[in-house]
Amino acid sequence: MGRELSYFISSLIKWAIFFGILYLIFTNFGTFLIILFVLVSIAYYLIYQFKKKLRQNSSGFRFTFNGQDFSRANTGFNSNDFDFEQFQEQFRRGNFNAPPQFGEVEKAKEFFGFTSTPTKEEIKKKYKELARKYHPDINDQDDTMMQQLNHYKDVLLKAYGN
Repeated sequence: MGRELSYFISSLIKWAIFFGILYLIFTNFGTFLIILFVLVSIAYYLIYQFKKKLRQNSSGFRFTFNGQDFSRANTGFNSNDFDFEQFQEQFRRGNFNAPPQFGEVEKAKEFFGFTSTPTKEEIKKKYKELARKYHPDINDQDDTMMQQLNHYKDVLLKAYGN
């Protein structure tokens, strides 16, 4: 570490002397600045080329995504598995709000304690009440009940929140 620091300081002194001599030679300050700009530009270009060469020689990991790699033909899935085309279409449209699965709305109504069709306001009111009951920070429980509550709230809002 000490060797590198002394090398850096000696290099700095050499460059300072070099630029001081240049300044004395070219007494016109504008000319000095032009020469300084040219030297800095050349140094920048050389450093840029050196970095570019290092990047080309490095064998670092470079991630690239090719959508064709995930096409149905390349996955080995049969027709009952995940539909990539449907997923891509939903992704393009931004439509990930699929309707709840069969029976999930009934489970959600049972979890919330609703016997009839609830309104959006009733869902929110009951959610706040149950959140006080199931929140893990308040009742020193694990968060499984709170996760279920959040999931069922989303199901009910999708089904009846309009």
